[in-house]
Amino acid sequence: MITIRQISKYFGFNDIRKTDVAFAFICAITGIVLYLLPTGFEGAVSSKSQSVRAQITAVDNESIHQIGLIKTGEQGLTVKILDGRFRGEVFDTVNHFLGKLELDKFYKTGDRVFTVLTVENNIIEGVTVVDRYRLNYEFFIIVIFCGFLLLYAGWTGFQAIISFFFTTLVLWKILLPGYLKYYDPVIFSMVIVTILTAVIIFLVAGFTKKGFVAFAGSMTGVFLTCFLALFFGKFFNIPGEIKPFSETLLYIGFSKLDLSMIFLAGIFISSAGAVMDIAMDVSASMAEISEKNPDIHIMDLILSGFTVGRSVIGTMTTTLLFAYSGSFSTMLMVFIAQGVPVDNILNVQYVSSEILHTVVGSFGLVTVAPLTAIAGGFIYGNYRKPVFKFMSKN
Repeated sequence: MITIRQISKYFGFNDIRKTDVAFAFICAITGIVLYLLPTGFEGAVSSKSQSVRAQITAVDNESIHQIGLIKTGEQGLTVKILDGRFRGEVFDTVNHFLGKLELDKFYKTGDRVFTVLTVENNIIEGVTVVDRYRLNYEFFIIVIFCGFLLLYAGWTGFQAIISFFFTTLVLWKILLPGYLKYYDPVIFSMVIVTILTAVIIFLVAGFTKKGFVAFAGSMTGVFLTCFLALFFGKFFNIPGEIKPFSETLLYIGFSKLDLSMIFLAGIFISSAGAVMDIAMDVSASMAEISEKNPDIHIMDLILSGFTVGRSVIGTMTTTLLFAYSGSFSTMLMVFIAQGVPVDNILNVQYVSSEILHTVVGSFGLVTVAPLTAIAGGFIYGNYRKPVFKFMSKN
């Protein structure tokens, strides 16, 4: 029969320290403050705008012109407001086609859509259908994710949830608005990554030796990735405008943005998560070894950390390849379908940018494991024992 004590031990409640609870509480409160914190760009959206959920009750496709796969013209829509103070009211609006498959939406009767109302003096002046309504599904899948995380990991899962939402809010409320305010992309990103790395690692591992070793290893990997991104970025000569919607940013009033530096900063930001994974894996393994064998010498422990790191790196280096390749798979399919030679493909700036992303990010992964092992050896190891077991007098 399973006892309450066993359940408590499984979910990690027996190992909770007051400092961990306090730090989790501080991060949660900070996250709430960040959520309420204005980005400074709220004025870009009219105060007269209201977002509501609506349903399309009728469509008029008479003005749509089909040219191959592309639709042009406009689609007449009749929408019924489903919530808010205008609930139940019906309005006519238009869905304009831009001639771009990735941006155009074709609606059908019965579709539920996210709609923006322009209201003045309690009268709706305009109705704009933005896209299909997906917020309910997004909320549902996030709740399911958090539920499974809590069910499996208990207290650690709760800490992971706090770190997940804290990271999301920092990126949305601080990092991206900072770019728009023309902060130095590399320096500002490094500060944000350092803060997030500390919060994530110490939330999960606590203020323990394991946490400090993982943090030290992570930051060495991130700094190296940053240096390599800046160094090789000059030789690759890739403009930051290749990223989606970069051109739109320039045209809406942010022409002074250093998109190239933002692109390079994105390299070490995107690899920071994988770097933390490896650092935590190596640190946790070394902590377990040290706990089971407290008398292990520093050099023996470092070699054990190297062994663990080699196994982790073996699969993690391809993790970034999988992560990045999905973003440009259709482009590669176009090149392959047209019979473009491999050397031509590799020299295209879109492909070159992803190669830079993948290889530089992997450099950080390769170095973080041995650096974490060395840091762990000095923190966990026993200096009084012989350096290697075979050097023992016995």
